[in-house]
Amino acid sequence: MQKGSTVGNIAKDLGLDIKELSDLGVRVVSKGRTQYFALNVNSGHLITTERIDREQICGRMEKCLLTFEIIVEEKMKLYRVEVEITDINDNAPNFQAEKSEVKISETTAPGSRFPLQEAQDPDLGINSLQSYHLSSNRHFSLDVQTGSDGVKYAELVLEKSLDREEQAVHDLILTATDGGDPVTSGTAQIRVIVHDVNDNAPVFSQSVYKVNVLENMPAGSTMVTVKATDPDEGIHQEVKYSIRKITNKPSQIFHLDSWTGELTVVGNLDFEEAALYEIEVQAHDGGGLFDRSKIVIVVSDVNDNAPELTITSLVSSIPEDSPPGTVIALLNVQDPDSGENGEVTCSTPSNLPFQLKKPFENYYSLVTDRALDREHVAAYNVTVTATDNGTPPLSTAITIPLRILDTNDNYPLFDKTSYTGYVMENNPIGASLFCLTAHDSDSEDNSRITYSITGTQIQEAPLSSSISINSETGALYALRSFDYEQFREIRFQVQAQDGGSPPLSSNVSVTLFILDQNDNSPHILHPSFPTDGSTGVELAPRSSEPGYLVTKVVAVDADSGQNAWLSYQLLKATEPGLFSVGLHSGEIRTARSFVDKDALKQSLVVLVKDNGQPPLSATATVTVVVADSIPEILSDLSSLSAPADPQSSLTLYLVIAVASVSCLFFTFILVLLALRLRRWRNSQLFDSSSVTFSGVPVSQFVGIDGVRAFLHSYSHEGSLTTDSRKSQFNFPKSNYANNLTSQYAYEIKDPILITEELANNRDQTSIQVS
Repeated sequence: MQKGSTVGNIAKDLGLDIKELSDLGVRVVSKGRTQYFALNVNSGHLITTERIDREQICGRMEKCLLTFEIIVEEKMKLYRVEVEITDINDNAPNFQAEKSEVKISETTAPGSRFPLQEAQDPDLGINSLQSYHLSSNRHFSLDVQTGSDGVKYAELVLEKSLDREEQAVHDLILTATDGGDPVTSGTAQIRVIVHDVNDNAPVFSQSVYKVNVLENMPAGSTMVTVKATDPDEGIHQEVKYSIRKITNKPSQIFHLDSWTGELTVVGNLDFEEAALYEIEVQAHDGGGLFDRSKIVIVVSDVNDNAPELTITSLVSSIPEDSPPGTVIALLNVQDPDSGENGEVTCSTPSNLPFQLKKPFENYYSLVTDRALDREHVAAYNVTVTATDNGTPPLSTAITIPLRILDTNDNYPLFDKTSYTGYVMENNPIGASLFCLTAHDSDSEDNSRITYSITGTQIQEAPLSSSISINSETGALYALRSFDYEQFREIRFQVQAQDGGSPPLSSNVSVTLFILDQNDNSPHILHPSFPTDGSTGVELAPRSSEPGYLVTKVVAVDADSGQNAWLSYQLLKATEPGLFSVGLHSGEIRTARSFVDKDALKQSLVVLVKDNGQPPLSATATVTVVVADSIPEILSDLSSLSAPADPQSSLTLYLVIAVASVSCLFFTFILVLLALRLRRWRNSQLFDSSSVTFSGVPVSQFVGIDGVRAFLHSYSHEGSLTTDSRKSQFNFPKSNYANNLTSQYAYEIKDPILITEELANNRDQTSIQVS
């Protein structure tokens, strides 16, 4: 058939739509180097691509089949196709030699037979050689025989005795014909030479010589030596050997020495081409007598062909969530060797998540056998090795690249389980705090992370007004200036979310600590500044020993840590060296005993300083009056007031006013004590029978600045009402250690009339005396 001839309709036989052939990837895969068939995707027909010669492909095989596969790549399906090649009478019978000689002794008896060369016709059946014909003559006839293998051969039969003297040479024409339509034929010229008498023919030592050789036998090796003997003498005893029957291909492989009978190999033996050779040899003497024998050469296979491994279908990438059993490639394996040498086993490395399955003979499919993880391995180079069972084994390997596509199966992960940051208070707005980093082992959009803050409020204010985060980098920024004294830490969460679909996210806790800055000066609690403009005064008895506690400066600092560590220092004093201040306690003590030359009023300036960088400070002014009692204070002040400034009448008036008020105060105290003593037995509320000024702490005096001399901390409140049962009087109780005042309230059941104005008050009159 000519190239392009239609063999069959593949689309119809497989039930495929012609329009879908190209989309489905339908194609022909055939073995061998020559592709005889192709698929027309437009019509669905199987067509020939080369001229097909049955004799070249199959030789003498009765049934010639060409097999190949049809692959539907989209559906990953295989179909085996067999095409039978039928014979036509395209070869005429042909004789190996156009001329041949037959030597016959003139004494040969009629009926003797002489083999003639056979004609070769590679066709089969009726198209092959069917008969022989001999040209007409009166001495010879032709007898056609059929061998056990079905091959016809002709023998020349002597019908009438020969007479060399009458005719020494007979020329005959042998014609071989086949049974084709039309009939073809071939001819050979046979020359019969009549010899003298030779009554002994050569005889082979064996009728059949059988030899086993390996296909890798080197050229020039002797395989077998045939031997024939002839009892005649002279020229009739000389034996020559020749190959009587051999085809064209073996004639190029073997050589028979005509004198020695050695059969040597001159070409390359190939078990895959032919495993058995039969050669007919002939030994003939000089008188024309002969004998025939057969040499059977059995070629044994050696493992000289490595397996052939080809990829018929392949995918280059699959998603990492592909289920086990996903087909990656379809492989075809062939080995021309036979037996164990042609048995092939395919394998892949055991450490890879792939395995080979065998859906058809000589076909393997490479599939996944477990779940894939792109983050663990992003690409594979899968090596498939085909190894035969020969000795030694031969193998072939191919590498299949496979890329794993990412799916969003990994959550963003922060570098730490929680984050802690620190920021100094009074920070500038927009200051960078620190940066959070999360990583996602996925790729591309699945690993693109955005950051956001999740949280509640900070002291009634939304978190978003205080802190922001860069959604791309995870950097945190302050949106306002923080105050350590307002709040000391901020707790919130940051969410990292990837760009997958659906997105995955994770949270991390963040604690932001506000660090203290020395931005608050010490605040002096004691001595406090009087609201009436007076200066605090402390009392120190003249009889005080060194180390006597006069008063204590109390201060606090709103900062924390070392910024709130306070130290006290005496900056200025009226009499240097008379008083000392505790460095950390703030206690003012006498450093030595008083002497007469010491001034009555001592003015001390105390510096209170914190430990910040730079340090902040405050000062407190303390006035200390040296006297043993209040009357002494007044008398000393009176004595001091006159010479102090004789030209100042204002000072005198102030001293007189202070003395008058003090007398009124003491009168009030005496009246109150008398009333309380009278009810001592019934009330038992008063805890001590001794109420004198010697028990009053000297640190409670205020108001002596040349203007007034009232005890600020000895302020007493008296409440008088028309109902004597509700009248009460409050006494303070002092503590030397901390100078803090606590009050005891004592009820007075009978009203006390202090002045005329109190008696006229109907409801209630409250008097505060300082």
